Amino acid sequence: MILLASVLLALLMGFAVQRGGTCLVAALEEVVNRRRWAHLRALLETSLWVLGGFVLLRAFDRLPMVPMGYALHWHAALGGALLGIGAFINGGCAFGVLARVGSGQWAWLATPLGFLIGFALAGRGPGMTSSMPVAIPDWLQQVPIGLAPMILAALVARLGWLAWNRRNGSAEASIWSPHHATIVLGMAFLLLFVCVGAWAYTDILAELATGRFMALGLRGLLLPAIFAGALLGGWTAGLWEHRWPSLRDLLRCFCGGVLMALGSSLVPGGNDSLILFGMPLLWPNAWLAFACMCLVVVLTLWLAGLVKGRG
Repeated sequence: MILLASVLLALLMGFAVQRGGTCLVAALEEVVNRRRWAHLRALLETSLWVLGGFVLLRAFDRLPMVPMGYALHWHAALGGALLGIGAFINGGCAFGVLARVGSGQWAWLATPLGFLIGFALAGRGPGMTSSMPVAIPDWLQQVPIGLAPMILAALVARLGWLAWNRRNGSAEASIWSPHHATIVLGMAFLLLFVCVGAWAYTDILAELATGRFMALGLRGLLLPAIFAGALLGGWTAGLWEHRWPSLRDLLRCFCGGVLMALGSSLVPGGNDSLILFGMPLLWPNAWLAFACMCLVVVLTLWLAGLVKGRG
């Protein structure tokens, strides 16, 4: 039963990522070029939904083992910068790769291969982070049960607001708008978290690359499931492009994947794990890495715009 539920939830996560367009590079490009914040707010809202879910699970003593975070360290800043450069070169973050592959843009299949090579290279070098893991945050150790009704009320109010916008023809009316996809992604992740613990597909690639695949168990089956969900999302939306890749695109995506893997090893954590459990757990290194990643992507987008304008 746990196996079936976990696979279905991973499918749903991939479907939501593809249909919602939850890519950090695309979100920041929207900010820089169009002065709109819809996709970026949706990504940050994912962390809020997961945070609320974590607190509720802890309040009712249903929170499984939480992965250990890391204290604030300069490695996180460098790792975030590498994540940003890699995502810009790749043309999408870890979520963006799912969305691209789900749309039949096969060049982005080279990105997971780049992740594997990057994680393997990082694993052969000296320790990529010198800071020691830290335990679950103190504020999550003992959550008063009285917080549960307040959080539930906030979640219900947010759902009601989105439903009202949809009914009244708001620009966010589509059921797979970024904010609706955010809710699905966050809830699917929380349920999957209860089933198998913290899970992000870049973390699975890291374990595969460093020879820990024998310990994956059920978690390893979720890797093809999340990509299958993205493909299903693209097919049902009529977004399949069947775009065969050029050698240039393959090299670009591969190099982007290598850089993102090296950055993830420094943080440690890819942008998917940062958004899904690093930031909700208020890990300092996760917030520093995410901020540096965003800053680098914005700067490269701005510089690319200047070069294009002069050309």
